[in-house]
Amino acid sequence: MTRVLNALLLLALALPITSVQARELPDFTELVEEQGATVVNISTTSAKGGGAPGGEEDPFDFFRRPPGQAPKDNEARSLGSGFIISADGFILTNAHVVEAGDDITVRLNDKREFSAKVIGSDRRSDVALIKIDATGLPAVKIGDTSKLKVGEWVLAIGSPFGFDNTVTAGIVSAKGRSLPQENFTPFIQTDVAINPGNSGGPLFNLKGEVVGMNSQIYSRTGGFMGLSFAIPIDVAMDITNQLRTTGRVTRGRIGVVIQEVTKELAESFGLTKPQGALVNSVEKGGPADKAGVETSDVILKFDGKAVASSADLPRLVAATKPGTKSTLQVWRKGATRELSVVVGELPDDKKVAEQRSRKPGQKPADVVSRLGITFSELSAEQRKEMGITGGLVVEDAQGNAAKAGIRRGDILLAINNQDVKSVEQVNQLVSQFEKSRSVALLIRRGESSLYIPLRLNGSN
Repeated sequence: MTRVLNALLLLALALPITSVQARELPDFTELVEEQGATVVNISTTSAKGGGAPGGEEDPFDFFRRPPGQAPKDNEARSLGSGFIISADGFILTNAHVVEAGDDITVRLNDKREFSAKVIGSDRRSDVALIKIDATGLPAVKIGDTSKLKVGEWVLAIGSPFGFDNTVTAGIVSAKGRSLPQENFTPFIQTDVAINPGNSGGPLFNLKGEVVGMNSQIYSRTGGFMGLSFAIPIDVAMDITNQLRTTGRVTRGRIGVVIQEVTKELAESFGLTKPQGALVNSVEKGGPADKAGVETSDVILKFDGKAVASSADLPRLVAATKPGTKSTLQVWRKGATRELSVVVGELPDDKKVAEQRSRKPGQKPADVVSRLGITFSELSAEQRKEMGITGGLVVEDAQGNAAKAGIRRGDILLAINNQDVKSVEQVNQLVSQFEKSRSVALLIRRGESSLYIPLRLNGSN
């Protein structure tokens, strides 16, 4: 028996080690040495105080200071990170990192500090391009997101909680993720440890190429929980190029409201599997209407690209230049058909706010001080057009309201489930609440609605 065991042992030792067994964990040291100097720390000074958008209770949390630490007036706040994309001082970061700051300071890896100016910012994609007056800077190498694979090693460098050039690593968990209220970005999901301050920093592959920009985390605590999301670098660079050349970002639209095709809906429409985007309404006179799209159509392809889920369609359309003649493949009454559509232009936030703005001669309402929001009232025609009976347009948001993520152009529908129709009513409602308590605001943004928790200011 002993001879048999010894023979088996010798045989096992003689077997070749598989490639998986022989594979070692990657060594990131060379990558960090080469690319660490391309990453910068970004801080801002705000005369108003306040902070970046996003609510503390929202699990999809923008990166900012630890919960409970309120910024002081004129305080320099280490808000995030960025990375140098050209030797002459152009830097990429997140829009929410710089949009609330009056003065922006960039600190390089060698401790030099520069004042920065915002070249352009796109809130919808959360991408901003800033510039410092410097030359001969080390710049990142841009990678190809299409070649990025799930399971691949990636590395982040940033300034979590203000700790400059902190390095964390992990793998790509998924690609093409859709997040709530984020219709145009196919996020890269990773398990790289990301925390407040990493926002806007680069995500590298093992070749030392930037493949993404760290933007959001899923967290119920405000800290890392294993779910991090990065903007693909190809998306970020497309936005950057538009900001650099025109100062604004254009996106396509076709004027449909869509929903996901479930297994049950697929069966009812005669589809072999759940796929495509189900049209539940068509904007009258819009591009899709002119193209012949009908309610209950299922859009299967856009310009030859498959629409596997409803989330794919807004990305494909938004990435198309307005005025482009494109092809839609739709499923209607058990058969496919091709439709030709001329893509329109999606209005930016400013235009949306202008379209919803006050009637001619109407003055904006006073700030509701305990909310920190300035409102104007909707006309009867505007309410009818949007299919609502009340609501107020947000003209401006400051302090806690800005931190909670309330934006110009939002429509306030209700406070603590009580519908609102006038500024006077809002003032009356909030005056009844205790100081510094939280209230739930029902906000309509575009075609969707969401609840945003907001802590009231202390005085009336």
